[in-house]
Amino acid sequence: MFYYALKVGVSAAVIVAVTEIAKRSSGFAALIAALPLTSLLAFMWLYFEGAEPTRIADLSGQIFWLVLPSLALFLLLPVLIRQGLGFWSSLAISTVATSVCYLAMLPLLRKFGVQL
Repeated sequence: MFYYALKVGVSAAVIVAVTEIAKRSSGFAALIAALPLTSLLAFMWLYFEGAEPTRIADLSGQIFWLVLPSLALFLLLPVLIRQGLGFWSSLAISTVATSVCYLAMLPLLRKFGVQL
């Protein structure tokens, strides 16, 4: 039970740190948020739990391909907000657009033999 509490605590601390840093410096917070901290934590948790290195390598490769469609959110959200659309509307539209990109990417990856 302690191990799961530790995992949740460390993972939550990363998110809280980014939001607190963003209050002072959006650039520095963006740098930290852009780091693959979630992926690094997942790799470490899997390693500590005894996962095979090939499983961690597979996860890393799959993350790479799935990062690409997620970039739509980071491109579209600021454009919509700067165009005067409200935050929630911009977030909703960006999320839907990102979902569409994921749906388009999955068959494309399968076509090229990438297993997810």
